[in-house]
Amino acid sequence: MNDIPLTIKEIQEGLLKKDFSAVNLVDAYLKRIEKQDKDINSFITVTKEKAYNDAEKVDALINELGKKAFDEYPLLGSVVGYKDLFLTKGVRSTAGAKLLTDYIPAYDATVVQRLQKAGVIMIGKVNCDAWAHGSSGENSDFGATKNPWNRDFTPGGSSSGSGAALAANMCTFTTGTDTCGSIRLPANYSGVVGFKPTYGSVPRYGIIAMASSLDSVGHLTHSVEDAERIFEITKGVDGKDSTMAEEICDDKENFVIGIPKEFFGEGIDQEVKEKIKEAIEIFKKMGIQVKEVSLPHTKHGISVYYIIQPAEVSSNLGRYDGIRYGGGRELFGDEAKRRIMLGTYVLSSGYYDAYYLKAMKVRTLIKNEVDQVFKDVDVLIAPVAPTPPFKIGEKTSDPLKMYLNDILAATANLSGIPSLALPYGISKKGLPLGFQLMGPRFKEKWLFKLGRMFENETNYRPLVAPL
Repeated sequence: MNDIPLTIKEIQEGLLKKDFSAVNLVDAYLKRIEKQDKDINSFITVTKEKAYNDAEKVDALINELGKKAFDEYPLLGSVVGYKDLFLTKGVRSTAGAKLLTDYIPAYDATVVQRLQKAGVIMIGKVNCDAWAHGSSGENSDFGATKNPWNRDFTPGGSSSGSGAALAANMCTFTTGTDTCGSIRLPANYSGVVGFKPTYGSVPRYGIIAMASSLDSVGHLTHSVEDAERIFEITKGVDGKDSTMAEEICDDKENFVIGIPKEFFGEGIDQEVKEKIKEAIEIFKKMGIQVKEVSLPHTKHGISVYYIIQPAEVSSNLGRYDGIRYGGGRELFGDEAKRRIMLGTYVLSSGYYDAYYLKAMKVRTLIKNEVDQVFKDVDVLIAPVAPTPPFKIGEKTSDPLKMYLNDILAATANLSGIPSLALPYGISKKGLPLGFQLMGPRFKEKWLFKLGRMFENETNYRPLVAPL
């Protein structure tokens, strides 16, 4: 099978028509992994035997139930790569860190349970920056992930393997976590759809935490339709995550899109700006009203984030003491040590009020400001990152320069709002470009609707890197 159907719908139609079997599909993905991933390094663990076993069960269900199989198992036949922060029973889960090289969980994360119940086939665990600390995939203890569009460039992080594996067409979709753009950046740099839901809408239980008040659990897909289908499966209270909440989203016909002027200022690459201007004109052509808005406090977002996040990292990584997980703290990499020290410092006596408490107050101001702007507009459009993908090694010697790559992503995490990253166009260097749509909390359906409208208007087809 040379041509793998890219979307969940295409896969299910092919399985039903007997154009191919689930075993054929898995075989095709595994051949691509075997051939290409030695150069890309998107997978940490490939679960070949499990994938074939899962595929055989899928084929048996379709033979037995026919079309009804897809009613009972809505994601039946789709092949998933889990970011290696997601605990998978009986399959090692490393968080991209040497300290957890041999850690095999005794249970599945809630999201994993829900996806498996929906009929997915697990093909493996994908690479990520160790403990999710990074914007480029270069901090993984298992080696950097490379962008399949050009292996000299980063695919974005921390969900680096999630973006690269999908762009290289090695699976149907991947999971990710987004603490400050860690789904949206890899989606943007890899030319795929990336979805960060409202904080608390998808359970975090069984997912190795980075910064607990900021972490959102989402996924990367080849289409907006796929993103919505997966979200319908993964969302909802599980009784194990105390931060969970649910809210019914009303449908909407007429949208007003806001352009936050602070997201288009100095430091934003001209190619990025021009492509988003094109996207805005397309939305206008569809009859959607567009207006400029202001979010003045968001300029402090990256500073606030890099106080709150290290503080929570310092607390969360305290559990890895070499007793329960078999590795000593000397196995922490430079970036993990940097964030632990920063976090411990801002939480220490005499500095808590000056840094952490002040940062939390500014975070509230940003949240309130975002809430206020959504009284005037329905959705915001903005770049995901200041520049197109950058070269591997370009920013590793300057942590501050690397941190600034997150500057446009921080607002969604600090305010807890959903965001949908959409691919749109290719740069002069042959690398993907795109933008993000941000909406009010629990208004994911609005983002999906606008995303589908944009795809239809532009005759979108999923991009696959020319390997």
